[in-house]
Amino acid sequence: MKLILNLLLLLVCAGIAYLIYGNIKEPIVFEDAYKERQGAVVTQLEKIREAQEIYKRVTGEYADNFDSLKYVLANDSFAIYKIIGNLDDENNEAQIDTFYESAGDSIRAMGISIDSLDYVPYGEAGAAFSIDADTLTFQNTLVNVVEVGIQKKKYMGKYADEKYKKYNPFYDPNDVIKFGDMASPNTSGNWRN
Repeated sequence: MKLILNLLLLLVCAGIAYLIYGNIKEPIVFEDAYKERQGAVVTQLEKIREAQEIYKRVTGEYADNFDSLKYVLANDSFAIYKIIGNLDDENNEAQIDTFYESAGDSIRAMGISIDSLDYVPYGEAGAAFSIDADTLTFQNTLVNVVEVGIQKKKYMGKYADEKYKKYNPFYDPNDVIKFGDMASPNTSGNWRN
């Protein structure tokens, strides 16, 4: 009888130890996965932002879809101006030379692959960044605006659950991580907040 009670007590202690271990391990594993996945998505958003800036230099506006963004970056060029002389000097005749550089070469030199711009790291099949661009009147001036983002739950996999909020008070799987804003002319990312 005493042996059975000791074995039962040993099993209960082992079960409690396992539960404690699980409760300690789960938040650590979640935080590691969150930082890794969030970092990869932020890196991709920064690449898309750079691509949008080059697209704007070529076309004068931002791309509202990935197909046109990729096409222009792969096939168009933008002007680079070189000023020879002083434009402010009345006696000196200044010259402006214009050179054209391939947008694709510039983007590749930055280490960005045009073909994988719309790729969502850790995203499940069909996961895609939302992309929007337009013009709006801001402080009596017509400006170009852009917004690209994705909901956290689309790349968090098994961690896309509300229950993980208890480990990180700033985590909400329904939040959108993005850069830009359709209501104002800025291309800042909200991951810096």
